[in-house]
Amino acid sequence: MFDIEDIRAQWAKQRPDIDTGPMGIIGRVVRLSALYNEEMSKTFAEHGLSAASFDVLATLLRSGPPHALSPNQLLTTMMVTSGTMTNRIDQLEKEGFVARIPNPEDKRSVHVQLTESGIRKIDAAVTDHVVVQKRLVEGLSDLDQSDLNRVLDKCLSSLGDR
Repeated sequence: MFDIEDIRAQWAKQRPDIDTGPMGIIGRVVRLSALYNEEMSKTFAEHGLSAASFDVLATLLRSGPPHALSPNQLLTTMMVTSGTMTNRIDQLEKEGFVARIPNPEDKRSVHVQLTESGIRKIDAAVTDHVVVQKRLVEGLSDLDQSDLNRVLDKCLSSLGDR
């Protein structure tokens, strides 16, 4: 892999008039994201899940009992189209991990609820997922992690994402 600072040095030779400092930050964040996603995807695959299916099941589990949300509530937590969400729910329903149940407050709509099989599946996957995440940041001290969270939150806030 090509080092980010080598890339910046090349740009400095070709375009000494531009500031590539942000390129270094963004390049590192993008690379780190790719590496983290690659490692986490391995864990999802070990459980027969994709990142997308993990996301839906984990959202339902962390919502607490009865582990049921409307499709619109699921949509607000994920940046996908309603068609994509419908496809994810359809697939998870075929696999027996979720069921569509009548909305107790509006019989014209449904909630998506984890099945017992879905709860077992996501419980096991989340347990392993957290172990992997811990391994991925073990090179950072607690203070480093706290500082990094603070700086990343500041980056997100500056882009209006908080």
